[in-house]
Amino acid sequence: MAQNVGTKTDKAVAIFSLEMSAESLVNRMLCAEGSINANHLRTGQLTEEEWQNLVVAMGSLSRANIYIDDTPGIKMSEIRAKCRRLEKETGNMGLIVIDYLQLIEGGNRENRQQEVSDISRQLKKLAKELHVPVISLSQLSRGVEQRQDKRPVLSDIRESGSIEQDADIVAFLYRDDYYEREDGEDDDSGGQNDDDMGDVGEVEVIIEKNRSGPRGTIKLLFVKSYNKFSSIAYVPEAN
Repeated sequence: MAQNVGTKTDKAVAIFSLEMSAESLVNRMLCAEGSINANHLRTGQLTEEEWQNLVVAMGSLSRANIYIDDTPGIKMSEIRAKCRRLEKETGNMGLIVIDYLQLIEGGNRENRQQEVSDISRQLKKLAKELHVPVISLSQLSRGVEQRQDKRPVLSDIRESGSIEQDADIVAFLYRDDYYEREDGEDDDSGGQNDDDMGDVGEVEVIIEKNRSGPRGTIKLLFVKSYNKFSSIAYVPEAN
């Protein structure tokens, strides 16, 4: 979503990547933008078509107003200051993304749930102050893995506190194939092998809360080799 806003509009996008390095995040963006197999990019064994796609993808991302901050243990006060500065410099902020909320440092070390709730409220205030949507990723509790139906619900948000109350929209991603694997762990490469189209799976986007609209489920396709989402009607051609 951040990539689409950054490459398809003239809006500036701020991404605070607390879990993944900026380099890893950019590599994922390149794969999605150019439909490049993540394993090929990692090893440098790209096809001729992928090399061409990589050049085009690099050009597209270099022109995008996407700002990535991968400062570990960043505090909410720092996020707020950096977003204000970016808004002042660009005058055209379109989106703020936090990955993920529970990794933001707070000031109340005695009560982590209260600390996360305070961070959630501050993100809400930041969105209102800058008139910019804020998308904050959140961890889920392990309880979801113990259920027969593993589709997440609001109570599965880890250290939820006021998160579900503060958020205007709460959306979950659910993939059957994630839980079909024995270890339940995602490969950071995005794809396990070179059979790209075998890595296409269906993803449910579950709108569990929507303050100003309907709830429901939207189905998308996820091409793991490319780290790329697409509509059901369109599947990117594999290399």
